[in-house]
Amino acid sequence: MHSGAGFCITSVEGLGVTLGRNELLRDISFTLNCGQLTAIIGRNGAGKTTLLRALLGEIPHTGKVKLTRHDGTQGSLSMGYVPQRAPLDPNSPTSVYDLCAASTSRFPAFLPMRDKRRVFEMLSAFGAEDLINRRLCELSGGEWQRVMLAVATTPTPELLILDEPQTGIDLSGLRLFYEKIDELKKAQDLSILMVSHDFTFLNEYADNILLLAHTIRKSGAPAEVFSSVEYHELFGGA
Repeated sequence: MHSGAGFCITSVEGLGVTLGRNELLRDISFTLNCGQLTAIIGRNGAGKTTLLRALLGEIPHTGKVKLTRHDGTQGSLSMGYVPQRAPLDPNSPTSVYDLCAASTSRFPAFLPMRDKRRVFEMLSAFGAEDLINRRLCELSGGEWQRVMLAVATTPTPELLILDEPQTGIDLSGLRLFYEKIDELKKAQDLSILMVSHDFTFLNEYADNILLLAHTIRKSGAPAEVFSSVEYHELFGGA
């Protein structure tokens, strides 16, 4: 958990992505504050996942990304990432324990020096301790999401990036997901950046919204963005 006086701020300044002759993102600038959830919304093909990949360093980009910590110092940004669920080989023997142990230890996951109690504790923070011996391919959408949140927040990052991790979760599961995210950002003072289509829940839980269409068309509090001309132009009042 971050501590100290002041605020930590992640600043994105003039970020752009061009692949070949295609300009995917241009002049993206925004700030993320600790203890806040910022959601990215936009039509399919608007560049939402491209923006996340650029921030994660997976694709080249122009512009700057910098972190200013509570004490005013600047430094490299530690990030946790929860992707959309990928298809898994139904015959894979990889367990939740294997994944968590490999992500938290410098030793190969098959060695006996793995710390099972540590894995149990990181999973229990998300109510997923009972999944420790389950195979990854057997997990439901909600179970996968809880396991990946445990992995992404151990150790605690300065920025947690979520790329539609709630895909495939039912309505009651969505409510639990947003409640957990709300609890997490407050308890660990996290900056959270999330791509989502759950506008009803974002209206309740998000602190800020970025409306993306290859550049930022509108940003601000949920009520401001959802009532804006730019939102209605892109979504037709949906």
